[in-house]
Amino acid sequence: MAKRPIFIPNTKSNEFVRQIELDFSWSPGFAVSQKQKSIEALHQQAYKKLNLGNLLEISTKSDEKTGSNASAFNLKFSWKNIKNCSVECFYQGSKIFKNGGPFTDLYERNSMEAKKDERIKKSGDLVGFSFFNENLPLEFDFYTWIYLLGLNHNKNIAEKLLTYDAFTDIEFNPKKSYNCQAYSAAFFVSLTKRKINLEQIQQSNEFKKISAKKIINNFQPTLL
Repeated sequence: MAKRPIFIPNTKSNEFVRQIELDFSWSPGFAVSQKQKSIEALHQQAYKKLNLGNLLEISTKSDEKTGSNASAFNLKFSWKNIKNCSVECFYQGSKIFKNGGPFTDLYERNSMEAKKDERIKKSGDLVGFSFFNENLPLEFDFYTWIYLLGLNHNKNIAEKLLTYDAFTDIEFNPKKSYNCQAYSAAFFVSLTKRKINLEQIQQSNEFKKISAKKIINNFQPTLL
């Protein structure tokens, strides 16, 4: 058995996303087919326990094209002088650590190379972000913001996300990370239902007005 969260868009409180953890039968192994068995088991529990039938897995392991395209590894956009960079590369390359960063050369790498870069693991605690010379504090939800920037440049994917009721990410383990693409997708749906257009949050200070500060347990050096 394993536990993973379901992320549900929320328009009835100040929190944009409801997060509910469910127990489900885990299929061990690294093969995509095993991951998809785990996804199916998690979605079955979501239907059984929460009556949620229209779920989308947001990851490269998703068996739906929209879910794979909407993953941070595959969702790409251009910003300033950087062309066609994935959300993952922008995120990893913008990190500032106690002993180094930002490593903006990662903007030019593929997503897996950026995520696995040794400097990410060996530069000490994460202390903030620098996005094109704009310094942002750790408690700012930088990951969700750049994910939303990515959706704004991929309107077809964004529109398809609006047809789902909730989202999952089988790779996300709250004990090992604090950012999740499924959370960010649910945040986008909630944002849209609240009549907030993505064009309104293109500047970080505009996004700060609506997003809650993150509470960070800094375990960056141990992240997988």
